[in-house]
Amino acid sequence: KVEESLLQQNNFELSRAEITRIPAEALTIIATGPLTSDLLAQSIHQILGGSYLYFYDAIAPIVDAGSINMEKVYWASRYDKGTPDYLNCPLSEEEYKRFRQELLAGEKVAAKSFEDVKHFEGCLPIEVMAARGEDTLAFGPMKPVGLINPHTGTRPYAVVQLRRENASGTLFNLVGFQTKLTWSSQERIFRMIPGLENAQFARMGSIHRNTYIHSPSLLQPTLQLKHHPDIFFAGQITGVEGYMESTAMGLMAGLSAASYLEGKSFQPPPAETAIGALLSYITSPESADNFQPMNINFGILSPLAARKMKKREKHILYSKRALDILSDWMQNKVFR
Repeated sequence: KVEESLLQQNNFELSRAEITRIPAEALTIIATGPLTSDLLAQSIHQILGGSYLYFYDAIAPIVDAGSINMEKVYWASRYDKGTPDYLNCPLSEEEYKRFRQELLAGEKVAAKSFEDVKHFEGCLPIEVMAARGEDTLAFGPMKPVGLINPHTGTRPYAVVQLRRENASGTLFNLVGFQTKLTWSSQERIFRMIPGLENAQFARMGSIHRNTYIHSPSLLQPTLQLKHHPDIFFAGQITGVEGYMESTAMGLMAGLSAASYLEGKSFQPPPAETAIGALLSYITSPESADNFQPMNINFGILSPLAARKMKKREKHILYSKRALDILSDWMQNKVFR
């Protein structure tokens, strides 16, 4: 539908040819996605400088904070050093061994025809580590050393650590749990972890071919490069996941580029809207340290006023607020 609509525009020309370098001294939107050619990747790398261009995702699952059973987990940092930044899910020896067996038996996603994923030792799928030996996980990402359980006063056999994914603490990342398990297998197996029995997943784990940039370090909220404002990035290469999300970033880059050409200032949608929240996530300095591609989910929206409510009620309020704010933005604040 997008291509069909574009082809109907009189001032649009579609050229089916390989682009191997970024045009000099021209306003450019780069939206080449995960199949960016090697030559174009080299050109992008030269413009970006540093190690800001990635070629594989290694994504750990993210859970909604409200779905974590806080009575079974505890805050702690290893050896009580610094602030207790991690939520820890303790496992007994029996729970650990059963969990490992399920990781080994779980259904895995087959690699795509264009993927030749060579696993990096520092970022192995959790099920690959499980296959290396019975105690590999317990001495790796699930090691319990220095993490005494305050509920029992003892050290658990193994621990799954959860790290805040956003500043508001509405999302938590399963540290070191990048995986090639299918989504259904992930939901079933990761809900075996104490405290995550009723976990709601905002994003599932994955490892796949994906060319994307480190947007928090490189992009303004307008999707312009900070040091080359005539170059915009859009779509999956910005670090978003999904067709809708990629299209949304294309729309934002188009509006932003149009305002730039006209000498106007583009004001992105507020973070209370789905597109605005995603845009804020990928360009915010707060996302820089552990940046991984993200999809639209309720957890990245600016939090509602704190009060307990059922998930359906909360989602309805999120949606109503977003629609009201988006309507106002479209009418009054797109261009300034």
